[in-house]
Amino acid sequence: MIYREMCGEKVSLLGMGNMRLPTTGEGEHIDFEKAQAMIDRAYAAGVNYFDTAFRYHGGESETFIGQALAKYPRDSWFLASKLPGHMMERGADGLLHFNAGLAGQPPVRSVAEVFERQLEKCGVDHFDFYLLHNLCESSYDFYMDEQIGVVPYLLEQQKKGRIRHLGFSSHGQAEVIDQFLSHWEGVFEFVQIQLNYLDWRLQGADKKVAAIARHGAKVVVMEPCRGGRLADINPRCNALLKQARPQDSIASWAFRFVMSIPEVSVVLSGMSTLEQLEDNLATFADDTPLTPAEKRLLLEDVVGDLIDLIPCTGCRYCTEGCPQGLDIPRLIALQNEMSYESHDAAYFILRGFKPEALPGACIGCGACASICPQGIDVPGVLRTFAQRLAADERA
Repeated sequence: MIYREMCGEKVSLLGMGNMRLPTTGEGEHIDFEKAQAMIDRAYAAGVNYFDTAFRYHGGESETFIGQALAKYPRDSWFLASKLPGHMMERGADGLLHFNAGLAGQPPVRSVAEVFERQLEKCGVDHFDFYLLHNLCESSYDFYMDEQIGVVPYLLEQQKKGRIRHLGFSSHGQAEVIDQFLSHWEGVFEFVQIQLNYLDWRLQGADKKVAAIARHGAKVVVMEPCRGGRLADINPRCNALLKQARPQDSIASWAFRFVMSIPEVSVVLSGMSTLEQLEDNLATFADDTPLTPAEKRLLLEDVVGDLIDLIPCTGCRYCTEGCPQGLDIPRLIALQNEMSYESHDAAYFILRGFKPEALPGACIGCGACASICPQGIDVPGVLRTFAQRLAADERA
């Protein structure tokens, strides 16, 4: 097992995600016997970073992982969990109400109630790594709300030793990550982002890594295989990768890509079977970075086969003459992402936009298109994007 330094700790580069554990076949209920066997194998192979969250597996994940790790010395493993602020809002009654995937949860009086419940479910007296769950455009105000006081409360718990290292996960764009880190300079030691060779450009993950590094924080990777999408791509791409490295699995290419990024300290994999775990253990036993040729193969040939991006370079000439003040490159980036595959992350971001910042605010004047160095029909792109959002809203 390869280890890297994060926040002064020696952490396994492969982290065990506990969002896609084997289930009984009845909803999200965990098959405890099969999942325990996976935890035992991972631990025996040197994995020491285990990630969970309040909502994973319908709330079962925290309870399971606490029980699964209890047999091992507490100082031999690191536990990470997350505060689900992206699914909470302050109601008129002063209580914190859950929404979206947690709509069935009763309201709470404070974030303290959630935190205490998480410690109890996990059966621990502290979290080694604790995160704000999905700091993004639509959850930004919740995490910054002074009356709710999320960050001050967590800093207080950190002083008491109940949180050792504080971070946040994010599906937001680089600008929002940078803004939040700037406001809380020096507070957050690590940021967990969706990072893989497809999203390196599709979601601007390269810019997110750069923003995180500027603030001296470490990167934890989620979705390195994009939910399994990069573990079995398509016949043509699979053949290209097999020709280059016949003995390697398709999934190993995705892991080696993120392993090659120096800012990365932990790569989380949400494994569902022992076979997936064994394949990952083999990959993370050999710290062989991608060669320049292998990187080009992924970023040019494979990604080029998967998506046809609108060729926006982010030069921002278009924004200078826009009478509506639209952030056109940002909207095109979201359009690129959603044209490939509908993803909750894009909707989380768009829910944080005011109506006047959405693509439907474009008046089609064409000032942007006339100065675009790439010759993009920007009004047409924004019109198509607005129509898709309207259709999704109706659905």
